[in-house]
Order: sequence, then C-alpha cells, then structure tokens
Amino acid sequence: MVSLWGSSKKDDDNEAAPSQNGESSEHIAQPRVSEADERTRLLPPQTHEAYLSPDDPAVSPYNLWSVRWLRYFTVFFSILTFLWWVLLLVSIFVSPPGMHARGSGFFDFSYTTLSLGLLLVVLLFFSTPSKAAQVTCLVIAVILLIDMILILAVPRLRVEEGWVGIASVVWAVLISVWTIFTDRIVSWGKREEEERLTGRSETRRTLREWCSVLTSTVILVIIAVVAVLLSATLMLRSRDASLAPPGERYYVDGDKYQIHVFCTGNSTDSKGKKLPTVLFEAGDGPFEGGMIQVAENGISNGSISRYCYSDRPGIAWSDNAPSPFSAGMAADVLSEALARAGEEGPWILASAGVGSIYSRIFSSRHGRDIFGLLMIDPLHEDLLYRIGSPNRGFLLWAWGIISPLGLDRLPAALFKGRTREDRVYGRSAYQGGKYIKAKLQESLVANSLTKNEVSSARNIQFDKTPLIIISSGIEVRRDSEWEKKQRDLTHLTRKLVSWDIVTKAPGEVWKTYDGREMIEKRLKELVHAERA
Repeated sequence: MVSLWGSSKKDDDNEAAPSQNGESSEHIAQPRVSEADERTRLLPPQTHEAYLSPDDPAVSPYNLWSVRWLRYFTVFFSILTFLWWVLLLVSIFVSPPGMHARGSGFFDFSYTTLSLGLLLVVLLFFSTPSKAAQVTCLVIAVILLIDMILILAVPRLRVEEGWVGIASVVWAVLISVWTIFTDRIVSWGKREEEERLTGRSETRRTLREWCSVLTSTVILVIIAVVAVLLSATLMLRSRDASLAPPGERYYVDGDKYQIHVFCTGNSTDSKGKKLPTVLFEAGDGPFEGGMIQVAENGISNGSISRYCYSDRPGIAWSDNAPSPFSAGMAADVLSEALARAGEEGPWILASAGVGSIYSRIFSSRHGRDIFGLLMIDPLHEDLLYRIGSPNRGFLLWAWGIISPLGLDRLPAALFKGRTREDRVYGRSAYQGGKYIKAKLQESLVANSLTKNEVSSARNIQFDKTPLIIISSGIEVRRDSEWEKKQRDLTHLTRKLVSWDIVTKAPGEVWKTYDGREMIEKRLKELVHAERA
C-alpha cells in the first residue's frame, strides 16, 4: 500500500530490486540536480566576461594595422612637408639652383605651411576623429582645388609661381584629401574595435575627447579661413595680371626672369640733332606711380626729347630676381635689357632716393656713354645702413609671409575702391608680395654687397660727367646728417653744374610745383647742353 506521503522503505527496496537478468524491472527517471522550480529564471543570465569597458585603453583603433599604416604614412608626409617648408624658407633669402620663382615665393610658402598645419592636426588628434573635422577638411580641399585651377589657368600666375608654386598647391590639395581619408578610416576603425571589444559602437565621448574635437575643429576652421583669404588674394592677382604693361618685358640673366622696359620720344630734335635719352631710375616706389609726371611734362614742354625707364626686379611689371640681389646685379640686368631692346644711348641718368645708388653704379660701368647725372634727393652710400637694418629686414620678411592673406589689399579693393592700377604701380603697390620681396632683397645686401659696389663705382666714376643735385628742403632741415651727405655727393664728379635745395619740397621733390619746375629746368640744361 502506498503511503499518502510517499512509499515505504520496503516498497522502495522491492521496487528497486533488480530483475534476474541484472536490469531494472521498469525505467524510473532520476531527477536532475538543476531541475527548474518557481524561482528559476525564464532566460539564462547574460555573461559579460568576453567584453571590455569602453574606457579601457585596449579599446583603440590602433589595434588595426590599416590604421597604424595610415599614421605611419601621415608621419612620413609630415617629414617630407617639413623639409620642403624649410627649403622654401631658405629660398626666400638664397635661391637654390633651379628653384627660382619669378614671383615673390610667398604663396608657395603659405601653401606648404597650410599643408604642414593639416598634417600636424591629423597627428595630434589622430584617435579622435569627428564629423566636423571631416566637413571642414572637405571645404579646405575644395578651396585649394579652386586655387590650383586658378594658378594653372591664368598664364601670368603660372609663370610667376613656376614649378615650385604649382607643386606646393598641388601637394596642399592632396594633403587636404588625405586628411579626409585618414579621418574617415580612423573613425571606421574606432567603431569596429568598439563593436568587437565592447559589444556595441560607443556614441558618448569623454570630456577629454570633447576637448580634442573642439580644439581640432577650431584649428581647422582657422586653416579654412586662411585658405579663403589665399584664394581671394589669388583672384586679385588674376585680375591684376590682365593689366598690360606699357612697354616690353625682356629676359635677362640667362633667361631666368623678365624686366619691363619702356621708351618713348624722338632721339633727335627738330633740326635733326641727336639728343641723349633720359634714363629714369625711380626711388622706393614704381616709376609709373610717381616720376612719370616729370617725364611726361618734359616731353610735352620740350625739356627732353626721349626717355626710357625700367622697373627694377619685383616692382610693377618686372619679375622678381633670384636671391641675393644687389644694386650691381640690378645695373647689369638693366644693361642687358636695354641692349635687347636696341637702346644704345647716350644717356642722361635721372634718379631719385635709393634709385641714385643704382644709377651711380650704372654710370660707372658705362663711362663715356653717360652725358649727365641728375640726382633728386639721393641716398648716400654711408646711409645704406638705414635700409639694411636687421629690424627693417625682419619686418619686411614677416610682412611678406602674411602678404598672401591680403589683409590690407582685400579691404582696400572691397571698401576703398582700389583698382588694378593702384595695386600694380599705384598707391597700393607696396602691399604686393613681389614688391615686398624686392625690398627684402634690397635690405639684405644694402650694407654689404651694395655698399661695396657703390663705393667701387665712386672710385671709377668718369670725373668729367656733368652733375646736378636737387635736394629736399624739408629733409635737409630735418636731418643734419642727410644735409652733410648731400653736400658730399656734390663732389661725385669734378663737373658740378648745380646743387639746388627746393625749400618746401619733401623727399619726393616732384610732388610740389616748384620741385617739378626745377627738375624739368635742370633736365633741359643737361639734354640740350653744348658738347665738344
């Protein structure tokens, strides 16, 4: 009989007795140790033993070889770009063989600096990619692509930038595309490693990551603004390139670059008598924006019959020369350009300010072909240290480095109505990169090479050359040393015709009516003087 609470021990023993063949008479299922009850979970608990915390340093895109190789290549590109950047920096002061650009060279330096900046941003924030960085780099790439098309499409820009500038802007475009590609690959790698090691893609960022994203985005936005300014300045240069020169450009110095020469007028008077040609040499600025009024007035009133002028390398329509570049080198290329233009003289040399240094060297090297010297408030060789001071040189270099941004040219064009004439040879010419490079070259060798050349020129100057000095009354009264040096220059030859001081005239004497009258009067005396 079965008990209400279960079978008795005897029954259990009988039921458990084996059969004769050693097997149980009936199969009884043994209960499992982990048999489910009312406290058993319906689903087994999930175990996290195989996943890492998202904050674990092991969760990194660097685990992927593709990401590692991207970083290695980025480091390699950074080293290449830095070496190119150093070479361009050196070429501003000393032009390596084959690397001379007929433009200023500041634009290619700017594009290389921009490329180096992009690569450094990628390296510094390599493990924290962001959508904002990718979009900003895409904008930069598009702007740089436009710049590249402009440089290649506009003939004058293509000539001025040369292979160095073209290579620099193409490299900048490629690097901007590389930054986008790198950022996207790292972002993919980061997501893949998070899914593999933590079980899901992480959407949150730590405070450190947010700071990295913010910093990289701000830097990239600044680089984008720089790219926009470079593009705008390049458009201004494209516009300026459409302004044709009044004269002709001639290759000089082994066809390395061109300088602009213009001549007009008749070489004889109404009676058929051959008259000397007045060769003007401007001071600090372009001839077309200053002394040209003296030349035009002289032609119209008969003071002179014919005149020529040349833009020194880097000024107005002339290309920049290789560095270093001294006044003696400028005199040599002027002689070469005049020979190619078929101009043989004889010459009356009319110069102003620092231009008198160039004219004196030219005079000493042409001897009897020079029929007269007229110098307007000339600079003495003992005062060249003012031009060649280290402070001035550094400021010119710094000004040149930022000149491609057009911080002064763009507002002047947009809000002050400055035209291409103003930028090429007028009141805004001093803002251009070519002009700044020319003045930097002038400053670098003023107190060394140029001073030695002009001192030698004084010793070999033909002493029977008629000489006229016209000085600024304002400068003479203001600076006693200037007055002393003006007096010393009156002894440059043994044939001083006149030393005139125009009382109320500034350094650019022709800006006053009395100054122009005096210059035209003295030019007429030299041109029409009786000669043996």
